[in-house]
Amino acid sequence: MIFIYNCYAGTHSSSLASAVHLKKLPVDRVPTKQEILKTDYFDKLTKKDFGRIIFRGTDEEGNKVFTIGRGPSKLIIPCLSEVIKVLCNDYGFQEKIVFSNMSPTVNFIMSIGGFISRRLGLSFIGVPLLIIGAKKAHKQIISIVEHTKESAKTLKEHVLVLSNET
Repeated sequence: MIFIYNCYAGTHSSSLASAVHLKKLPVDRVPTKQEILKTDYFDKLTKKDFGRIIFRGTDEEGNKVFTIGRGPSKLIIPCLSEVIKVLCNDYGFQEKIVFSNMSPTVNFIMSIGGFISRRLGLSFIGVPLLIIGAKKAHKQIISIVEHTKESAKTLKEHVLVLSNET
């Protein structure tokens, strides 16, 4: 099984989700500022990384975990899903893949912090806002990661796309 967490830039909510999935961030408490900042790729990716599928690690069950920043395109995930279906149906690819949208966890504070840090290049202002927003979103991130893992257990098709809209 392959899990691919996705969001606009792939550097905030998806990074945190992959860290929760891989047990690199706590689920029994809100992570500290240092734990958030140590998260791989947190606030490090740029526009040139949009569409790049980044390996984040292998979970306790042997599943590979990745992230992708979709950028402004609404077509990347449907396109990838269709390519995977072709590979499965016509070329014998057997791996099951779950795409999980983390955008619903991005709160206003994270949006503003991400814009200031990544777009304006003012990380000294943006990152503190991102930390506040990430802490506020942590419970929701955990919830979506748990939902993603549970949904994968009953997956019958080769591809599952979770919008996670509430």
